[in-house]
Amino acid sequence: MANVEHSGRPADTFGRAPAEARLLAARLALWAVAATLAVRQLAVVATTPSGERLTDLETWVGPHGVLHVKGSIYDSTRFAGTPFGGLVLKPLTRSAQAALGWGWTFGTLSLVVALGLVAARALPQPVGRRTSLLAAPVAISLLMLSLPVRNALWLGQTSIIPVLLVLLGCFTVRSERESGLCIGLAAALQPTMLLFAPLLWFTGRRRATAATAGTFAACTALAWAALPHDSYTYWVHHMAGTGLGGKADALGNQSLHGALLRLGLTGPLEITSFLALSAAVTALALRRAVHYAHDGQLLLAVAVTGCAVVAVSPTAWQHQLLWVLLAMVGRVGRRASDRYVWPVAMVLVTTLPAKMLLPNMTVMHPLRDNLVLLAALAAATAIPFVSRTSPHYQRPIPAEYAPPVAPRFRHVSLAPFLRRVLTRPNLLLELLLIRVVYAAYQQVRLAATGGTMSGGRARAEHHGHIVLDIERFLHIDIEHWANHAVVKIGWLRSFFDFYYESFHFVAPLTVLAVLYWRRPVDYRWARASLGFATFLALIGFWLFPLAPPRLMPGLGVIDTVHGVQDFSKPDYGTLTALTNQYAAMPSLHFGWALWCGVVIAVIAPRWWMKALGLLHPLLTVSAIVATGNHWVLDAVGGAVVVSAGFGLSYVFQGPRAKTVTAVAGAAQAAQKVSVGSM
Repeated sequence: MANVEHSGRPADTFGRAPAEARLLAARLALWAVAATLAVRQLAVVATTPSGERLTDLETWVGPHGVLHVKGSIYDSTRFAGTPFGGLVLKPLTRSAQAALGWGWTFGTLSLVVALGLVAARALPQPVGRRTSLLAAPVAISLLMLSLPVRNALWLGQTSIIPVLLVLLGCFTVRSERESGLCIGLAAALQPTMLLFAPLLWFTGRRRATAATAGTFAACTALAWAALPHDSYTYWVHHMAGTGLGGKADALGNQSLHGALLRLGLTGPLEITSFLALSAAVTALALRRAVHYAHDGQLLLAVAVTGCAVVAVSPTAWQHQLLWVLLAMVGRVGRRASDRYVWPVAMVLVTTLPAKMLLPNMTVMHPLRDNLVLLAALAAATAIPFVSRTSPHYQRPIPAEYAPPVAPRFRHVSLAPFLRRVLTRPNLLLELLLIRVVYAAYQQVRLAATGGTMSGGRARAEHHGHIVLDIERFLHIDIEHWANHAVVKIGWLRSFFDFYYESFHFVAPLTVLAVLYWRRPVDYRWARASLGFATFLALIGFWLFPLAPPRLMPGLGVIDTVHGVQDFSKPDYGTLTALTNQYAAMPSLHFGWALWCGVVIAVIAPRWWMKALGLLHPLLTVSAIVATGNHWVLDAVGGAVVVSAGFGLSYVFQGPRAKTVTAVAGAAQAAQKVSVGSM
């Protein structure tokens, strides 16, 4: 790389100038993002009332904290660290007390920056110039976004220190004794960090192993000498801290011990199961970690060991789970399109609440309650990370692209890198992103009226009168007439109620599933169009909250789906806990139905299929008006955002043409022939 970049040829130099400028701009932008996220974290702490921020720091500086308690440090408010941690951190927190926590917050941010820099430098070689320049700001930004760091800053925790000490011991210090000293100090603060000692031993760093054990023993003995009663309480009475702090079966404890307790196991059976599972996880994780270390992926080996630490710790609270994020450095999959699945999944698991990743279904609760633990177990014991000796490590199987189609306009497409891929995308990644986008969609809908369904009632009803006046001017105010006409016919009312409740999600998901399986190129086109339309609709919900006809007092529209509403109650519009009842303009009930109809009409090979597809938006618009859930203009708004969605897909990705689909079909047919001839 160095020889190529400094070859001295003028043509090469001038040819690379634009690329170097773009790389510099990208690097500066990423550092700006990292700085913005750091400032944002400071702002969150600053704007939170003093009694609600840095609550764990109160275990030190509060009136009943470690700094003021005269007896055992475990008599203070919820302190659960090691005696050595109490001995060392007690004087350090006096400065935090004097600065009301600000010194602690700035110090934590500095530790996060140092952690990101060390992790970026520890990436397995060889690393390209672009990766080496962009890795540090990306790593720091991801750390700032992660729940462990956000919780550590919010609570005033010290959980970043042991992780940073381990990384410093493995990647920064030169001598083995200094390496063992760093890891031994980390183990003195979190005893399960001793799991890194076998990793050092089996990778040939015997002096570092001895230094780790010696440092841990010396620090623990020092704490015994200075705090004998507290040391007995921690190591003997509470069995290495088990039971200190919060309840072990709380959702925040993402360890095997916490999961077994949540599953209902207690007593000797739970302890035996925990010890047996911990031994199995430790053995398998260390075996994998040693393999990856010998393979030249030491950062991955350290992350795998750290994930095992998370699983086998008696308590692994959310602010201690940085190892799961570091496991994203492993490469998974032979195809280029599969490489994004693992890192994206790890970023989402460590940055978003579990309820955003998995639906709120009873059958999903065991998975949702232990999602971070499952991710740590997968990284430690199951995920087949690609070896550096594999030909697919540096050069994964590339994606197949269709030849570009000539657009009708000069500047289309605006994003030429979004080319038409012939193969279908990774299913796991698609499902994960669909779930996350839908959860964000729900949150934006809910926040559009100030975070409550009834918060924007007056504004929504005012907008309802505006829409009604416009419809009366246009002579299309048919909502009351259609509603009462349908109510008089029992079977028709039941049909429209059923249609309204049943096909809103089923139809789009079915269309996407069929396209994913049978027409992957068209799937990407349709998915992008639907995404653009939904995004535009969210803007409409935010800017123009609108009461539907059924929630307009005095209009006389009957709510056939939800039942009679008591307009005398302030929160009568709060019908469910998950939806904003005033997100009516534009109507995505009709918009998504129209999207289904257009996609089916464009792609379906038979005329009757096209007609059946177009029948769905017709029945939907009839249902939303007849049941009193939308105005006629809401359907017009839905049609506008769907049209804009298809238009934006065209502008950014270029035209969707028959030649693209034909090429995809020919490629798949050729692949089948080649497989059959083998």
